Amino acid sequence: MNINIKKLKKNAIIPTRGSEYAAGYDLYACLEKPIDVKPGETAKVPTGISMEIPVGYVGMIFARSGLATKKGLAPANKVGVCDSDYRGEYIVALYNHSNKTVTINPGERIAQLVIMPFLEVEFNEVNELNDTARGSGGFGSTGK
Repeated sequence: MNINIKKLKKNAIIPTRGSEYAAGYDLYACLEKPIDVKPGETAKVPTGISMEIPVGYVGMIFARSGLATKKGLAPANKVGVCDSDYRGEYIVALYNHSNKTVTINPGERIAQLVIMPFLEVEFNEVNELNDTARGSGGFGSTGK
């Protein structure tokens, strides 16, 4: 699959994969200078890119495991959803879960983008739903 991508800034970096079979494409901070993210704060980090995700697909922005576990930085919204009709700059809101100020440097890998198909559905309002063994049992109801 080919996806059209546009650099909005000269120093933007096209997403890359860390290994041959990686599902995620690393997104890079497109910054002029380093920024500090204090504990408990969120920084909106630009990537300097926009793209055309094909209809029927969505771009999901996830944390990079190394950045999250080593520095405490992860997307503030947990998972970003990039719809196929969005043409603006991809910006990653990174929240600092640690108790130390963390510096994000220009060109640093800040998140990963996974392109996924999704199902378009129509909701059909009904008066009753089919019964199941679980029924309406919620959190922890299966005992596992």
